[in-house]
Amino acid sequence: MAAAALLLACTRPQRYLSGIVLADIIPENVYQAMPSWLLWVFLAIALRFLAFGADRLVVGAIGLAGALGISTVIIGATVVSLGTTTPEAFVSVGAAFRGKPGLALGNGVGSIICDTALIFGLGLCLTRLPHDRFLLHRQGILYLVFVGMLAAVIFLLAGIAGGFEKVTIPRWVGAGMLVLLGVYMLLSVRWSGRHPETLPEEVKAAARGERRAGRGLVDCLMLLEGLAIVYVTSDMLIGSVSHVCRRYGVPPDVLAVTVVAFGTSLPELVTAIASIVRGHPKLLIGNIIGADILNVLFVIGASAAARPLKVPVTFFYLHVPVMLLSVGLLGAYIFTSRGTFKRWQGVPLLAVFAAYYVVMFVLVKQGVITLNG
Repeated sequence: MAAAALLLACTRPQRYLSGIVLADIIPENVYQAMPSWLLWVFLAIALRFLAFGADRLVVGAIGLAGALGISTVIIGATVVSLGTTTPEAFVSVGAAFRGKPGLALGNGVGSIICDTALIFGLGLCLTRLPHDRFLLHRQGILYLVFVGMLAAVIFLLAGIAGGFEKVTIPRWVGAGMLVLLGVYMLLSVRWSGRHPETLPEEVKAAARGERRAGRGLVDCLMLLEGLAIVYVTSDMLIGSVSHVCRRYGVPPDVLAVTVVAFGTSLPELVTAIASIVRGHPKLLIGNIIGADILNVLFVIGASAAARPLKVPVTFFYLHVPVMLLSVGLLGAYIFTSRGTFKRWQGVPLLAVFAAYYVVMFVLVKQGVITLNG
């Protein structure tokens, strides 16, 4: 087993010893020494506990919303989304520090595509998601603005550089995104008290008096427990799956926008499914909108601030256009839906996600996307 990994490293040193480190809770060399079957065992264990952790997270979030007297959609857009975006930030900032800009940027962009096209699309197909006008016409609009801003910055930098070959997101852009992150969090706190489902202060006080002592603390601890489980098991999943892919020679940027982006979006996915099962679909909506805003401002912003991010050429003709198409579809749904979203609206989003993966792997097979990204 270890000999097989060593053989791959010796025959393709630039591909395997370049060190795309995807998981730090479990050291990199542990994964490298594992046989493939054990990596699959890790994957299965991670999936099982991801579901458990997501359920605890949702139950805790619902209880915390009740204790605070605010809407679950606001809790989803703030507390839950900040927690479920942590794996993306963890992977991307680490990749940026290790000189892997394609992985750092690809994880952020790929997570936006996964959240919007796959997770929101799947949620639409599974149930009639409520159209929370208050959140969607505030955080939802900022979501469209920030994703559009990211694409505009990338293409503007390409225009300044005179082509797609030498485009780098500088640190000052990343710092600017982090400033916008602070503004967004302040606005979210301000808006949370204005949501129509937010209870008046006197009603909140009465509700708190009726709840048994310490229940709010229990809800908070349960939410944190769920986040911790999701975080650790996501790390296990990313580490095991990514090493399996690397042994089969998956290109770095493809790995970033597929396996890594999907793996770091698993908290959002399992939280979305758990929220539907628990009968709180608004939590799904808030989590996806909040998570994608954080993917732009927190994940990509912090990565660029840590180290300038070189933008691989594939982002200009594949990854960013698909991101804009997915977000554009959701934006159209936001402004045309009334009361609830329609189930059929999930089909185009899922189709975009499926077509994206098909096109990407066709390009890999034809050699358009290479192992050098």
